[in-house]
Amino acid sequence: MKNYTITVNGVAYDVTVEENGAGVAAAPVAPIAAPVAAPKAAPKAAPKAAAPVAQGSVKITAPMPGKILGVKANAGQAVKKGDVILVLEAMKMENEIVAPQDGTVAGVNVTVGQSVEAGDTLATLN
Repeated sequence: MKNYTITVNGVAYDVTVEENGAGVAAAPVAPIAAPVAAPKAAPKAAPKAAAPVAQGSVKITAPMPGKILGVKANAGQAVKKGDVILVLEAMKMENEIVAPQDGTVAGVNVTVGQSVEAGDTLATLN
């Protein structure tokens, strides 16, 4: 029998290997975990084909990539400057997307749970 020390990912394991013609047996001192393949990133979902959304003259765009957690205003709703239109989660923080001016919501272009990129149009105002 031969004793070896094997290091895997910075963890040292002492193993004993028996030498014979019938096969090789290893007895690890510490449990050995089988390597786990890194999970593959889910493919980005293609935008769903939705009914055309009314477009207003003032676009409200995503300031950063993230996920829509909530829609607080609906089409046709009057809003004042600073009113919350949407809630966007980015880097585990909830960001309120507010109306840049007084107006009426012409259309909301996103749904709850949808991922958006920076610059995407989230809603429009008249």
